[in-house]
Amino acid sequence: MLKQNKKGQIISGLVGGIAGLVILVIVSLLIVSTLSDAGLLTNGGTSDTAVDNMIINYTVGINNVSEKLPTVLLIAAVVLLFGAIVFLVQRSRSITATQGGSV
Repeated sequence: MLKQNKKGQIISGLVGGIAGLVILVIVSLLIVSTLSDAGLLTNGGTSDTAVDNMIINYTVGINNVSEKLPTVLLIAAVVLLFGAIVFLVQRSRSITATQGGSV
């Protein structure tokens, strides 16, 4: 019973982590956009430049993450696929064991 819980924890952790990453990026984009549009970070001069640089750096960072996201999702898909294969093999063995080896 413990092995099944560990498998569920890996899958739910993986899905939760990806969902959390997406939500974090969306919320942070909204915060930066709101602060930039409202003018709360600027009082003129060098502050405007600092805010513009912050937005540019943030955008570059998002682009860097989005370039790596397909690789992370591919690794997650492979892990889920192997987990499903292991689950099906174990399930097949348990069904065969309960039927006495005859199909």
